[in-house]
Amino acid sequence: MADKVIYAMYDDDDVLKDGAKSLVSKGVKVSEVFSPFPIHGIDPIIGVKNTRLGIMAFIYGLTGLTLATVGMQYFMIIDWPMNIGGKPNFTYLENILAFIPITFEFTVLCAAHGMAITYLLRNKTLPGMPADNPDPRTTDDKFVMELRTSENANFSADELTKMVKDTGIVEIDEKVI
Repeated sequence: MADKVIYAMYDDDDVLKDGAKSLVSKGVKVSEVFSPFPIHGIDPIIGVKNTRLGIMAFIYGLTGLTLATVGMQYFMIIDWPMNIGGKPNFTYLENILAFIPITFEFTVLCAAHGMAITYLLRNKTLPGMPADNPDPRTTDDKFVMELRTSENANFSADELTKMVKDTGIVEIDEKVI
């Protein structure tokens, strides 16, 4: 059986949020919302789970901390020990205060770059990746809500279309996938 996808377009983000609340309260599953900017409060309405990007940032930060510590231990203590200002480098712990700024900066560098790359990969928005945006106007001033008949087995496509039309849409588009 072919999956029918309904794209409901809105002019205002508040109308979209109210429409999504109305549909979800009737038991309709909203697949996705496309908008030119983040719509605060839409995630819990349509059932999007919290992201794990914060956990990944912590892991990337720990990786940066470990690499900075191991690198400075090797470069400054083992490989090429230097006597800077009359203070020889015999152990890492004797000189840990001098290494704190570098450790902090490298930790932040790894966490920031790791999060950015993870975000781009997860959202498939790296250059060259095909966009799955249903309408190019959603990058400018329109908002689109996507409903799939395969996720809403309790309703027919006609019932979904009728319910969506009652939410204040500007335009509706139906596609068979």
